Amino acid sequence: MRTQILTLLEKYEERILGQSTNLRLLLSAILAGGHVLLEGVPGTGKTQMVRTLASLLGGSFHRIQFTPDLLPSDITGSMIYNMKESTFETLKGPVFTNILLADEINRTPAKTQAALLEAMEEKQVTIQGKTYPLPDVFFVVATQNPIEFEGTYPLPEAQQDRFLFKLHIEFPSFEEEKNVLQQVIENSYDASLVASMLDMDTFITIRKEIEQVTVGEGVLDYIMQIVRKTRETESIRFGASTRAGISIGKAGQAWAYLAGRDYVTPDDIKIVAKPSLRHRIQLSPHVELEGAAVDQIIEELVGSIPVPR
Repeated sequence: MRTQILTLLEKYEERILGQSTNLRLLLSAILAGGHVLLEGVPGTGKTQMVRTLASLLGGSFHRIQFTPDLLPSDITGSMIYNMKESTFETLKGPVFTNILLADEINRTPAKTQAALLEAMEEKQVTIQGKTYPLPDVFFVVATQNPIEFEGTYPLPEAQQDRFLFKLHIEFPSFEEEKNVLQQVIENSYDASLVASMLDMDTFITIRKEIEQVTVGEGVLDYIMQIVRKTRETESIRFGASTRAGISIGKAGQAWAYLAGRDYVTPDDIKIVAKPSLRHRIQLSPHVELEGAAVDQIIEELVGSIPVPR
């Protein structure tokens, strides 16, 4: 099973250039059963990244463009009246899928955001009093545009905590960007033509294998020290929750599995700590005024904790 997912990752990196670490983190997130908040300027391939992953995994894919007039029922579904049969029918919304891309989630009001976030947490949707379970594999990738804030509804910190990772999509290098340009000009890339390399049953089996990856006592202590340190550091106003520690542990298992190991190392934790924490902590006002970045504070914090032997 591990060979299949590693081959998939290799193919994924061939299709999406210049984002190797983010691709591995994105795959780790879905393997760990979490969700991802993607932040990047328009035109950096966020949609292509998610659509390609869905194709490779052989799962269903839906994309919702979030707008100020989007209603909760536009996501979850609603009841409609069938005049021919004289009965009410349930029309399921786009949330009933394996991989859902919530494009520009900060463009829609809090009520609509909450409808999606509830589905993410509960793995079920209630339509007119009747509850419907979501698929066993249900992965939400929400995107945010960091450069345009007019008419936006920022996700509250408490809501962001429901995402396993927050990933920053940076511009690729000169050569990587040139290769992307060449692919598009030569029409050699089409996400719809990406062949499926897995099916959902196989993917669920791989998830069960990842749950068996060992997290030793020393590594558990290391995770807890990182999380608790966020609550004791003067530069951080609000520290990470218990859910953050769970996220780091589960993400560490998935990352170790992709690295070909059956145990988690402190180095795995160092890698997944930053995307697991950057949306879960809030810097103190004086630190923000000094221009310090969240990632920089996390690096310093993790670096100050002794690594278990």
